[in-house]
Amino acid sequence: MCKSARHDTMEKNAATEAYNAMLFVLFALTLIGLMLFLIDPKSGTMRWISAVAFTGAFGALAAVLSDDIIPYLQNAAMNPTLIGVFYHIQAACSLLSYYGLPYAFAMLALRYNSAWTNDSTRFYLPVILLLPALACLLFTPGYNEVTPITFPVVASWAVPYIIGGAILIAIKKERLPAMRRTHLFTCLSVLPPVICFAVLNYVMPSLGYYRMWVYHTWILAIVIPFFMYTLFTYGILGIRLMIERRKLDSTLRAITSGTAILNHAIKNDVGKMRLFLEKMQQYAIETNQQELLQDLGVVMKASGHIREMIGRVHEQTQELPIQATLVPLGELLQEVIPALEPFLSGIRLHMNVPESLVLNVDRIQMTETLTNVLMNAVEAMPRGGELTVKTFFNKKNVVLEVRDTGGGMDKATLKLALEPFYTTKSGGRSNFGLGLAYCYSVMKKHGGMLELASRPGEGTSVYLTFPGYRLQP
Repeated sequence: MCKSARHDTMEKNAATEAYNAMLFVLFALTLIGLMLFLIDPKSGTMRWISAVAFTGAFGALAAVLSDDIIPYLQNAAMNPTLIGVFYHIQAACSLLSYYGLPYAFAMLALRYNSAWTNDSTRFYLPVILLLPALACLLFTPGYNEVTPITFPVVASWAVPYIIGGAILIAIKKERLPAMRRTHLFTCLSVLPPVICFAVLNYVMPSLGYYRMWVYHTWILAIVIPFFMYTLFTYGILGIRLMIERRKLDSTLRAITSGTAILNHAIKNDVGKMRLFLEKMQQYAIETNQQELLQDLGVVMKASGHIREMIGRVHEQTQELPIQATLVPLGELLQEVIPALEPFLSGIRLHMNVPESLVLNVDRIQMTETLTNVLMNAVEAMPRGGELTVKTFFNKKNVVLEVRDTGGGMDKATLKLALEPFYTTKSGGRSNFGLGLAYCYSVMKKHGGMLELASRPGEGTSVYLTFPGYRLQP
């Protein structure tokens, strides 16, 4: 084979590999963008990270159009008007990627770490950040295939957007343990590919090195499997936590409706049984059949026990409406703790709850929730220990932490702790494993969350998070 033929073959193979690589990037980013958007379309964070993925996909589509589809149409001598339409689509996709991705990433960072912003900043900042992109569209030279944008000018604002957004995401503080883990994997999954995008798409072309975007394929080939693994194993942007909560919510709804039906059916049937048992008991008394009376007494006691048990389950699973009133949290705790005094022997209680902290909650349901959580903490320390009850603010939310120094839980137990009917306790007739599930349900109805953190030998922390609107100014 002559040198020119070998060279042509190598170029063709390289072009095929580049085409396949860009198709992979296009497919992967589009799929990730759709998946993230569909998980929670109401979330601003989900919408903006989807926008980051979609704008990256538009860049891959522009590359496919430029390097493969348009040349194929030209070689096939297709209608020039059709080729012109594809060229304009390519130009639009390319500009949308170059200008859109830095803006979308900056908006993602502002949404993800919004602790430092206020309402006016959140309203005006998106418009202000959009101005450099609009100025470049209006006042820099138009799109062409060699230099689609004026790289030094665009890099002057796009790179700071990406670097600033990366710093804003990285420095976000999470006090809840579960969220600290998801934050770490969010940083590892999102920041490296976006920073590489800034270097390859803006910095290198500004120095005269063009078409460096072909190396995105290798970066994404590593990042995308890691992203998918961490998404479903540990969570990113709180997604896995949200999926788990939805699963638990549906389980609780099923149990609520199921126990309501079961309670009604058993009550009716047990009622019929007791009616006939009472007739039989009366007959046994009249005929002086002592052995029959004893047997009937056993059966009546069993029927009463059945009604009592199903009633207790129903009490802990029924959907009670929220009747919110203003409740000082410290005062409520002072009402709950005295009832636990008989169990506090050898336990040192540390309370740090401001007297001025007033929440708009259902007093009865919140009393039951606090009693359950505190009782679990006390029972975890049969030989004594320290019980800490304190509050802190996380973003605009109020978090009540109940921490014990008991034996703690391993990862397998911690995963199941909120599951209805799961319990590690034994011997208690009235313990159905519904305490934490009930507490979770109450917090959910208040618009809040219940989260657990625990390690064997280090105790357990329960975090009750109340949304900011429940806080009385």
